[in-house]
Amino acid sequence: MKNLLEFLGRHYHWLLFVVLEAVSFVLLFQYNSYQSSVWFSSANAITGRVNEWRSFVESFFTLRETNKALMLRNFYLERQVNQLRRLYYERTDTISEQERRHLEFLSQYQPIAAQVIANETDRTDNLITIDRGEVDGVQVGMGVACGNGIVGVVYLTSAHHAVVISVLNSHSSRISCAIRGHGYFGVLRWYGEDAGYAYVEDIPRHARFKRGDWVETNGYSSIFPPGVLVGRIVEVYNSRDGLSYKLKVRLSTDFGTLRDVVVISDRSFAERMRLMQAARDSLQLNVRE
Repeated sequence: MKNLLEFLGRHYHWLLFVVLEAVSFVLLFQYNSYQSSVWFSSANAITGRVNEWRSFVESFFTLRETNKALMLRNFYLERQVNQLRRLYYERTDTISEQERRHLEFLSQYQPIAAQVIANETDRTDNLITIDRGEVDGVQVGMGVACGNGIVGVVYLTSAHHAVVISVLNSHSSRISCAIRGHGYFGVLRWYGEDAGYAYVEDIPRHARFKRGDWVETNGYSSIFPPGVLVGRIVEVYNSRDGLSYKLKVRLSTDFGTLRDVVVISDRSFAERMRLMQAARDSLQLNVRE
């Protein structure tokens, strides 16, 4: 208390000055309309600018969640469109048995939203790490996609993380693809060149298509549902043996900016994996005999 009184005694003139200034400003802006209007206009302008900056900062930090929500929403909307098509065709009785089986096949896929925490694009064999693992339902062999197209296939899993073999990997799974609207299919390969391009091989010679046609998954690989974008045809080459075409495709996925992805979970995935493993074991047993 003594120190406080000594401080006030030494600096009372400054404290008196501040009090008088505050009183004068209050009297000035309260009893003079012009100064009052200037004060409130300036205060409103400053407040508006501060609120604008705060809103910008808040929106910046919520972009990640917004992107994830939009990606999931797009996936769900695609599924709803397929379900509506199925209901429409059932009501109008204009759907073929093959189309009905195709739509039922699509309905078994479920998305698991994930985020890329490590991504390689400058190697021959690029890998991606995501923040979802076994406890989230992610299993080895599941397909991974984003809002623009395919990303890769799950290679290793732990409890809370998974490693994905990117499409930009020379050992990537041979994903089955088809030319949209034509049905001709081949397999997707990447040779360690430009990260924006890959190749679709084994397209039959009798196939009819043109540059600019879209390539998408056809569901034959049991990893991706049909209709997931792969890219657009930019060049057409003959195969080495001359019996098929090789297509150069501009990938629809920009791996350099990849952030949010979806692991495509198939409800029949575990059953198919068990069946495949049983078939392999049976073949090995027959070869030994």
